[in-house]
Amino acid sequence: MARDGADLGGEARLIDAMVARGARILDAGCGAGRVGGLLAAAGHEVTGIDLDPELIAAAEQDYPGPRWRVGDLAELELPERFDVIVCAGNVMTFVAPDTRGEILRRMRAHLGERGRVAIGFGADRGYPFDDFLADATAAGLTPDVLLSTWDLRPFGPGSEFLVALLGPA
Repeated sequence: MARDGADLGGEARLIDAMVARGARILDAGCGAGRVGGLLAAAGHEVTGIDLDPELIAAAEQDYPGPRWRVGDLAELELPERFDVIVCAGNVMTFVAPDTRGEILRRMRAHLGERGRVAIGFGADRGYPFDDFLADATAAGLTPDVLLSTWDLRPFGPGSEFLVALLGPA
């Protein structure tokens, strides 16, 4: 994708702009560590979690430094609280639908006092945006900003992607 000119750092740039240097960031559903690795390189304290041990092994190899952990977001239980939790890459559309509310509740429980959650996913992936926003509200999160891209384009009717920046209710 990079060879084709795709912007592979947009998620990390947005998260980096939201916090002070050295922020505690959870990369929820981190996959092979691309977003968390870029954020760690920018000077943040990053923890990444993903269900797939092979992807965590790839993250450890490609992006040494962050704490990479194998785990289920529906069972998220970490001792630390985070300034930002980022969940990019359509993760919320890949998880079992009956775990979505619990994942959002656990994200809310892991936020620091003024923390925020940033979640992005595409339309037509089996999780209507209105359903997601209702689940987020039920989990104790409230939309601060809704965007249609990681590069700050406004969200509106017909948007094909949602980036929701959520804060504690």
